[in-house]
Amino acid sequence: MSYNMTNVLGLLFANTHEGSVPELAAKRTTASIPFGGRFRMVDFLLSGMSNSGMSKVGIITRSNYQSLLDHIGSARPWDLARTDGGLTLLAPFGRNNDNGLFKGKLDALSSCLSYIRHTGCEYVVLSDCDLVINPDFTHLLDVHIESGADITAVCHTDSYTEEETKDSACFKVGSSGRVEAVSINRALAGKRTMDLNIYVMKTSLLLSLVEDLVSLGKFSFSVDVIQGKCAELNIHAYEFSGFYRRICDLESYYHANMALLDYKNLSQLNLRERPIYTKDRADAPAKYGYDSKVNNSLVANGCVIEGVVENSILFRGVKVAKGAVVRNSILMQDCSVGENATVENIITDKNVTVGDGVSVTSAESCPLFIAKGRTVK
Repeated sequence: MSYNMTNVLGLLFANTHEGSVPELAAKRTTASIPFGGRFRMVDFLLSGMSNSGMSKVGIITRSNYQSLLDHIGSARPWDLARTDGGLTLLAPFGRNNDNGLFKGKLDALSSCLSYIRHTGCEYVVLSDCDLVINPDFTHLLDVHIESGADITAVCHTDSYTEEETKDSACFKVGSSGRVEAVSINRALAGKRTMDLNIYVMKTSLLLSLVEDLVSLGKFSFSVDVIQGKCAELNIHAYEFSGFYRRICDLESYYHANMALLDYKNLSQLNLRERPIYTKDRADAPAKYGYDSKVNNSLVANGCVIEGVVENSILFRGVKVAKGAVVRNSILMQDCSVGENATVENIITDKNVTVGDGVSVTSAESCPLFIAKGRTVK
């Protein structure tokens, strides 16, 4: 019998890992980075929590959170617009930092202790927002309780590059599933069990850890809890086997989006029993001109396609004029490609305009990014 998920609190960290993708996070949180034609990064974890029946979710912010506020709104798309519980955006202020902003996750959590206590939840799920993933939190809680672990950490075992492991934690897992050792920020390629930064534990344990460690001047959850308490606490590894991508730089963002052009990946992510929810812009269906050609692409509502689009992802409201070619590119909301223009291996932020006859191309291994609101003539 599954655990009652209304007694589980979800806590999401909106601003972690922004330094990995400065181009995309210069004026927004990691949580509000657009992804996959119509989503934001926060949608994946938030939808997973909602689908599991969790009715209390807090999002801890730090800076640049206006776009996140605009996207979340009343939280109605995730069924979290409630008078009792629902979604709460938590203030970006730590208690132990002279400039008022928190230094790390433990400091951030220390400023939210009254909120965490007030929810009255027995368990808590913590997660960053740099993952494209759709976990089954109900199964995760059941496994955690059955294992008797103090903390259950979601992980994935695969072959990774040095770039993927350089700012990550990797586990050595024993035969019983217990995490025996933790290495952090070691740029080592090869087969690794990578920590996905999704944790479940009893709320009482979290409160105790935060109060004790912050009083000692400790602020890093990965270093001071997962690594520092590895021998003391029973940390159990939960192997995630579904589709996921971690956004660790602009190139990984590009390839994570392009992975959705494979229907197998898309169907594993946006499951019928666990759909991904997002803010509805109520656009009209996409419009295709008589001479338009679209192949292997995701095209969102509100787009007007009169040219050629191949192997690309177009967000809502994108316009591709006659004679224009868009290939292997990601065009965010309300971008415009002029007549006879060529866009290839490009990532554009919102409201970018590519003028008539302009050619903008880049290598697939190093996609070019065009900032929000720019005009390329």
